[in-house]
Amino acid sequence: MIKHYFYYLKNFDWILLLSVLLLVSFGLMAIYTIGLGGPGNSLINFKKQAILAIIGFAILFVFAFLDYKILYAYSFYLYILAILLLVIVFFWGKTVNGTTGWLGFKNLTIQPVEFAKLVLIIVLAKFFSKHSNNVDQLKNLSFSIILILPIILLILLQPDFGSAIILLIIWFVMLFFFGTRKRYYFSILLFSILLFLFSWFFLFKPYQKQRIKTFINPNTNVLAQDYNVIQAKIAVGAGGFSGRALNLSSQSQLKFLPSASNDFIYAVICEELGFLGVSLLFTLFIVFYIRLIKIMFKVKDGFGLYLLIGAFILFFTQTFINIGMNIGIAPVVGISLPFLSSGGSFLIICLIIIGIVENIYLKSKISF
Repeated sequence: MIKHYFYYLKNFDWILLLSVLLLVSFGLMAIYTIGLGGPGNSLINFKKQAILAIIGFAILFVFAFLDYKILYAYSFYLYILAILLLVIVFFWGKTVNGTTGWLGFKNLTIQPVEFAKLVLIIVLAKFFSKHSNNVDQLKNLSFSIILILPIILLILLQPDFGSAIILLIIWFVMLFFFGTRKRYYFSILLFSILLFLFSWFFLFKPYQKQRIKTFINPNTNVLAQDYNVIQAKIAVGAGGFSGRALNLSSQSQLKFLPSASNDFIYAVICEELGFLGVSLLFTLFIVFYIRLIKIMFKVKDGFGLYLLIGAFILFFTQTFINIGMNIGIAPVVGISLPFLSSGGSFLIICLIIIGIVENIYLKSKISF
């Protein structure tokens, strides 16, 4: 049995895993330096993130050896569990920055929306792979909307506009690869517009509306409403070519930059490590995405392929939006940077997904 596991380890995509390990290390480094600027050099967030990273990598290897097709069999139960958690959060949830999206258990806090992202990828992957030969595309489109609607509405009720956007993008791209006819894209656009209008008038809080207004018209009340982005831009520009060095970034150390360890961790890295450090960060992300694409071309199983597509879109979209928030080309919607931002729920879900990706890769090469 041990020889089998060593054989599986030998066939891992170690380049993918190494890129993930280095990205997580980048995040831990930034969170550590941010902690040094806190009261009494508080490193609580760093210690929590480091422990969760170790746990996450252990879980990664569990999922790497666990046949991913089990997810196909239990997708319905995972879907129900995700909905139940999103409902429970309304009754016993913790509110942070106007969003009720966290469940607390003593010193442990989890964010059900991150689990819901993984579950929706699994459910959509099963649906699209199962109905790939069904010629009634309007019926498939309608059922896929029915699948995503409960989770999206529950997330919008928190309200968490950013996560809802991520899930809609994942659904849309997977639908594109499914081969939906062009004439149905008008229905998709109409559905998205109606969902946005419903959210705007009944779900969004005033500060969320103002963020969108400020993004559309940056010259409107800039100092009051676009403070975060202004500070992030200053941090990004202040890094220059080689950065100000670790623990010497004024924006995060002097607390000018809000949510420095989460939403704006990219700006912290820019200020501390400059163009050179960011170039290395982008190189790691490029290697990571190239490896994901290469694995896609090797997979022949429909369910596995859709899982990979969903994973790629989740990581890429969150990366693009988060960095866009930091440099002012995307509205501030509270989206974490994969593998780097503090927050145990998202980090562990990301590492679970990498474990699933590794399992899909292994199954394409060897038989378990």
